[in-house]
Amino acid sequence: MKKHSAKVAPVSSFSVSELHAAIIDDTSHSSVSRCLSGITYSNSCSSTRKKMCHMSSTEESSSPMFELESRSPLQRFECSRSNLVQSGSGGEGAQANTENTSENHEKSRCQSCTSTFLKIVWGFLIILSVSSSWVGTTQIVKITYKNFYCPFFMTWFSTNWNIMFFPVYYSGHLATAQQKQSLLQKIRECSRIFGEDGLTLKLFLKRTAPFSILWTLTNYLYLLALKKLTATDVSALFCCNKAFMFLLSWIVLKDKFMGVRIVATIMAITGIVMMAYADGFHGDSIIGVALAVGSASASALYKVLFKMFLGTANFGEAAHFFSTLGFFNLIFISCTPIILYFTKVEHWSSFSALPWGYLCGVAGLWLAFNILVNVGVVLTYPILISIGTVLSVPGNAVIDLLKHEVIFSVVRLGATIIICIGFLLMLLPEEWDEITLRFINSLKEKKTEEHAEDVADAGVHTRSRSRANGTVSIPLS
Repeated sequence: MKKHSAKVAPVSSFSVSELHAAIIDDTSHSSVSRCLSGITYSNSCSSTRKKMCHMSSTEESSSPMFELESRSPLQRFECSRSNLVQSGSGGEGAQANTENTSENHEKSRCQSCTSTFLKIVWGFLIILSVSSSWVGTTQIVKITYKNFYCPFFMTWFSTNWNIMFFPVYYSGHLATAQQKQSLLQKIRECSRIFGEDGLTLKLFLKRTAPFSILWTLTNYLYLLALKKLTATDVSALFCCNKAFMFLLSWIVLKDKFMGVRIVATIMAITGIVMMAYADGFHGDSIIGVALAVGSASASALYKVLFKMFLGTANFGEAAHFFSTLGFFNLIFISCTPIILYFTKVEHWSSFSALPWGYLCGVAGLWLAFNILVNVGVVLTYPILISIGTVLSVPGNAVIDLLKHEVIFSVVRLGATIIICIGFLLMLLPEEWDEITLRFINSLKEKKTEEHAEDVADAGVHTRSRSRANGTVSIPLS
């Protein structure tokens, strides 16, 4: 019996010591990991935790166990409770951070939605303003021609009003800007469109002269065409400038080739031919079509050269450039209406006999149109400005039909519709095909998700109905 007890005792003592060492090792590692994680503890256990953090690797296996055993159960309970409170406060902080992040995300979404809504509202107002100003200009010119037919004088007089473009812009700057600049500072800043040195006499003659000539030619040919054709036909033919601008940009500026714009160009040319054929290829009709197409071509050349030599311009630079055109027109082109007056090409009896009301109306609406086009690019999407321009065609058609009692032939109506459709195709972005495919795929995915949700809801209703009826499925053994 003694030998038997001597053999059993070492086995039992070895098992207890191994188990005790394992408990000590587990307790020490958990304690150190909590200390190293940066959690602050209560006063009752802070000293113990600080000692544990600075222990060596050999001390970790024994000392923490003796520290914990030396403390009373009440102290151990208080320490564990403080740890739970700290971890709870940490969880509340993380939850608060998550809520703040979601609130900031919602605020940014609301701001983006608000800005988009304001852009659309401004775009709608500017569309109406642009189309109304262009329709008003065209119709007032037609009314003025009844008693006064001097198209070049009207062009010169209206171009002089461009001088007021920059003062209007600077007045808006003083009214809205927080950091106001003086007039000279603003002129120097906006004159950088001509180069880093600003506007010099050489640049004034070199850069302003060709654009002033093209500007005068565009408006003069447009006014000449209004004498031969109706306002609807002229405004529709003028919309072909988008097609001509695409061709020139593709040839001169090496812009990206787009098949849809080639189709739009073909439609514009088809509309021009149909418009010329409406009354036969003779008389005032063919001359009016040629004048309107010439005006659209000059406008396209003006825009392409502006993009080539001056690049893109902000609102202030555009205002400065338009005012510069007005000064050039006043200084260098004033001799032309004088020559036309003395040669009896454009003659009037006296200055008091001039229809100043109509002339000022045409010039004011023309200036308003140019200001709205440049302001609209800042306030809303540029595509909406182009839509406002093409809406002048139906606007003029309504006035011609109701006031002037113009009867539109089927050929003219078809030509107008084809030109307008070609104009709208020109407004498509370069990645319009990819955008369309993404939109179609998103609609398909949305329909698939809705179908899956409907199937899931139907399954839930079926199970709930079977439970209500007391149906029980018994598995077969």
